[in-house]
Order: sequence, then structure tokens, then C-alpha cells
Amino acid sequence: MPQPFSGASGPDSWQRFCRRAGRRNRIARRVIDSQAEAFFDAAKRPAMNTRPRVQSPPDKPLMLFDGDCRFCALWIRRWQQATGPAVDYAPFQNAEVTARFPEITTEQLAAAVHLIEPDGSVSRAAEAVFRALARNPRHARWRRWYETSPAFARLSEAAYRFVAAHRPLFSVATRVGWGAHVERASFSVATGIFLRVLALIFLVAFASLWTQIKGLIGSEGILPAEPFLIAVAEHFDARGIGADRYRLLPTLCWLDASDGSLQLQCAAGCVLAVLALAGVATRACFALLWVLYLSLVTIGRDFLAFQWDNLLLEAGLLAVLLSPPGWRPRGGWLAVESPRLARWLLWWLLFRLMFESGVVKLASGDATWRNLTALTVHYETQPLPTPLGWFAHQLPAWFQRVSCAAMFGIELVVPFLIVAPRRLRHFGAAAMAALQVGILLTGNYTFFNWLTLALCLLLVDDFALARCLPRRVRERLAQPTGTQARAWPRWQQALGVAFAAVIVPVSAAQVLMTLRVRVPEWTFLPMLHQWLAPLRSVNPYGLFAVMTTERPEIVIEGSEDGVEWRAYEFRYKPGELTRRPPWVAPHQPRLDWQMWFEALRPAGAAPSPWFLNFCARLLQGEREVLALLEKNPFPGSPPRFVRAQRFRYRFTDPIERRRTGAWWKREPLDAYLPPLSLPPSQRRAPTRV
Repeated sequence: MPQPFSGASGPDSWQRFCRRAGRRNRIARRVIDSQAEAFFDAAKRPAMNTRPRVQSPPDKPLMLFDGDCRFCALWIRRWQQATGPAVDYAPFQNAEVTARFPEITTEQLAAAVHLIEPDGSVSRAAEAVFRALARNPRHARWRRWYETSPAFARLSEAAYRFVAAHRPLFSVATRVGWGAHVERASFSVATGIFLRVLALIFLVAFASLWTQIKGLIGSEGILPAEPFLIAVAEHFDARGIGADRYRLLPTLCWLDASDGSLQLQCAAGCVLAVLALAGVATRACFALLWVLYLSLVTIGRDFLAFQWDNLLLEAGLLAVLLSPPGWRPRGGWLAVESPRLARWLLWWLLFRLMFESGVVKLASGDATWRNLTALTVHYETQPLPTPLGWFAHQLPAWFQRVSCAAMFGIELVVPFLIVAPRRLRHFGAAAMAALQVGILLTGNYTFFNWLTLALCLLLVDDFALARCLPRRVRERLAQPTGTQARAWPRWQQALGVAFAAVIVPVSAAQVLMTLRVRVPEWTFLPMLHQWLAPLRSVNPYGLFAVMTTERPEIVIEGSEDGVEWRAYEFRYKPGELTRRPPWVAPHQPRLDWQMWFEALRPAGAAPSPWFLNFCARLLQGEREVLALLEKNPFPGSPPRFVRAQRFRYRFTDPIERRRTGAWWKREPLDAYLPPLSLPPSQRRAPTRV
């Protein structure tokens, strides 16, 4: 067998060999380390060995820059904001400055910025920038990287030389990207407005639901809450996992699901929303608003299963992080600068909302979206069109195609401008806001568009909003950001990081799934998403993935003898042909919305359970359910029979409307529900509504 080394064999010889080899390796490593250290010391500071010194140094660091360069002047303001009073700035064109520091030539000063330290040392170019920024501990990492990484130092100096040699080009790019302000922007005003708009939306949501809740999920409503919870509890108890019902159905109605409890939750939501609107204990108010609305959304089932309900919950939860602490912050809106992490999470929510809305349309494979013809039918077939929706439907086909292409551009491309420089970010906010305004003018989508507009507002900084503010507020905004902001407690910062650590990965996985990218099970993200799903606060988005090309409508009729039939008229959904499409948003008539979904069921499919319950309440003449309708054709006593017919509704054209005065025309499709009646034991005494 060959020996591993030459010479004598045996254990002692092998140990001596190892000791000699180890000693040689240690000596070699020391030599290499000393040579590498000398090389890096010489390379990592390109200008250090030739750094000049001045004879009359200033009392504190002084940055000299080219005052005739507009590009330099803009970015000097950004650096001045970052360093504060720790560094002085002066243009080298000042004769007094030139005379004081004759050691630095005018050509050198024109080529790069120079930082003069109190000890007389002078640094220039990228090193001068990093040494100046290091006066602010938040930016000290740049100097550390420069001094410890030769590659970063050389790359920084090369980038500085390139920018300095092309200052006119970068000046134009700065104007295009940032405008007149390159300073780190504050968002105090936008945050204050957003929180108040969000509180107003919560107020509308609770008030709108309050007027309908007894008819929808009350004890005598269409989908009563209390019997449902009893059935769920029995089901989970029978399986031996009774406690799991509280996780899967997080609602306060487990304590009490009576009509009084449902109305009390709506009333408490309205009161809390008013307090948040007034700026009183906004953090606590939004936390409680989230709990109350989640409670009602959970128990509302079909009637509160809309994307904007989930969007309101997600925005409300993030508003807890965005809200200022305390009972009422002193100084109003500008008292506390909004936490950057909370603002970024809301920006991420806006990005997902817009981007996923565009992706689902293309990912569905729907031909009307892919050939840009969806808008030729959308205004007519959407759930509750407005009067302007009728006019939008009359626009030529070429305009509808251009509008559809513009919509895809806004939903798929513009959201990436959220992280762009401020002027491009403002353009993106304006484009997304314009899309939302167009939607709310042509369709009644409750508070959905208003909430999206509020999220768009968060992209606009205080510099842009200053023109719309009083002079006193503008003067306060002109102060350095550091004098406005107040440090947040560490536990609150840790809470925000914990939120982000959960929300960002789960929501990113949802975006990947929307893009048809499979998320591996070993990442635990699908399981985490499943656990978070009952809270409805990390959601996928995207409306109208498949465009509805026809508009079926269900007309419910009642009869006392089975021969003469009279129609029930709803408040807002199309029915009577001559009735103008209504303006109803931000209120949501939830029964009218569900009737739109019910009418889209395939021919021959059984009606939904809630629809059968609704027809049973009509046969019983239930007061709270009838209050959801515009017209009850049987005011004295309920009918003996109820049936449902399905019709195809279409907008009239301008000629037909001038001739007949009708906004709609219709043709029969099928009998959706045959005549039904209740046995005498289930009928009730006549009620007058």
C-alpha cells in the first residue's frame, strides 16, 4: 500500500509530518494576509494617498460644490436634508471660500465636490459624499462599505465620474423623475387625509349595512345568523373540534347573534368611525373597526362576500400601523410622520390590487379581454350601471378598444411606477385615479373606487400637496423632516416588522399564483395563507376575470290565485324598462347585487339556498325583507304563490330612447323558478309595509 508521504513510516513520523505541514500553512496564511491587507489598503481608497490638506480648516465639515450646476444644486439639497446641521454647504464660486482654501484649485472644485474636515483633511467625489452622509447614523453604512470594500469604492468613484461628465443629461433625468424636489419626501398630509377618508368609508359601510342587516341576516331575514351559528357549533362539537369554530368563523356573534346584537355592532362601528374621522385615538379606533367589520363580514356570508369588503378589512388592519399613537397627537396631521414600513405595505396593497386586476383578465383566457372588445358589453352587463353607463355604452367600438387597451396599460404597467421617483410616481397615481373615476362614473361599485382613490392618494407627497394647503401648513412642511417626525417605540416598530414578515410573503405568493406560478408546499406559504384566510386581511384581487356578455335579470312575481301575477320591484337593479339607472354608490344594496349573481346561474341549475329563503320570506310577508324592496305589490297580505322569470335585458339605443323613453329593452329567456307556495302552517298573519 503506498504511503501518504515520503520518509520513515509509523505513528510518530506521521504526527511530526502533520506538525510541520500545519506550521508551513500558518506561515503561508500570515504572508498572504499581510500582502492582501496591504493591497486592499492601497486600493480601497483611490484618493486617500493623494488627499490634500488645508491650512485653515472650518469648525465643522464643509462641503464645496458647483453652485452654477442646477443638477448639483438639486442633490445638494437632498444631502443637506440628510446631514442636517452637522455639515455646512457652500458653492465654490464664493470668492471668500476660494481665498480661504487656496490649496484646492478651481479646476478641481469644478470637477467634483470636496469635503473639508475640521482636522484639515480633504476628500473629494464619492468619498466626500459618503463621509458627509455618515454624519447621519442612518446613512453611515455607505461610508463603511466604501472603506471596507475596494470593489464598492472603485465602482462608486467610476459612477461619480460618469455622472459628473454627463451632468446635463442627468439634470434632465432628475427633472423628469423628481421635478423640483429631490429631498426625501414626507407624507404627513396624505396620511392624515387617507386615515380620515378611510374612517369615512368605514362609516358608510357600517351605516349602509345597518339599514339592511335585519332583512339580510336578522332573525327573520333571508339568511338568519343565529340558526347558522347553532348548526356550525353542533357540527364542530360532533367532530370533537368545537374550539376550531372560533378560528374558522371569527365573529362576535358567538356571544350573541340576536337582532339587537347585529344592530349594536353596526352602531358601534359608526361611532368608532366618527371618532377616527375626528382624529381621536385613531389607532384604537381602526383596530376595533377591523374587529367589528370582520365579525359582520364573517356572519354575513353571501351578502358580505365581496372583494371590497376584504379590501376594507385589509386596509383597516394596515391603518392600525399607519395611525399615530396616543389619544390625540398634538399638532394635528403633521405631529407624527407616518411610518415608512406601514406606508410601503399600503403601497404594496395598491400594487397588488391593480396588477392582479389586470393579470386575472388575461390569465382567464377570455376572448373579449384578449381582443379588447370587453368594454363594448361591460357597461350594459355590469351589476348596477349608472346613467352615464348608458351613454358610455353608445360610444363607438374603436373608442371602446382604445379604452380597454388603456385600462390594461394602467393595471399592468403603471403599478410599477409606485416605486419610481416622485414625479413618475405621481403620474402613476394620477393614471390609476383616473381609471377609478371612470369606473365610479359609469358603475355603482359601492365604496370600492373611493377606497382605491384613497390608496392612490398615499403616493402623493407633501411637496405636491403644499399648493392646496394653507400658508401656515406650508411653512411647517418647509421645516426639515427630522423636526416633525417623532421616534416610534421599539415595540411598535417590531410589531410593524412582524406584520410585514407575514403579509408580504403570503401576498407575494398570491401574486405568483395569479401569474400561474406554483408555490412549493415546503415554503409553508400555502398553509399560512389557509390559516390567515378566515381573517380576510391578506387577499387576492381581480374583478371581471371573465366578462359577462349578456345581462339576464330575474323578475319575481306573486299571485293570489295563480292566474294574475304582479311583479316585485327592486330599489336599484333593472326592472321597469323606463326607470333610469340609479346613482347609489357608495351605499351597497346587497340584495340587488346578489340578484345579479343569481341571474348568471346556468340554465337548469337549481336556485341558490338564499334565493329560496328569499322567496319564502316573500310568501310570509316578512316586514324586514320587504323593506329591502322598492315596491310590494301585496301590501295587505302576502301572496299565495311566488314565481321567478328570467329575461335578457339590453340598453336601448338613442333612437329607441327618444321614441319610447325607455332605458332598457328585454326579451324572455326561461322560467327560473316555478310557482311555489307555503303550507298553511308556515304562513303568517298579514302585515302592512
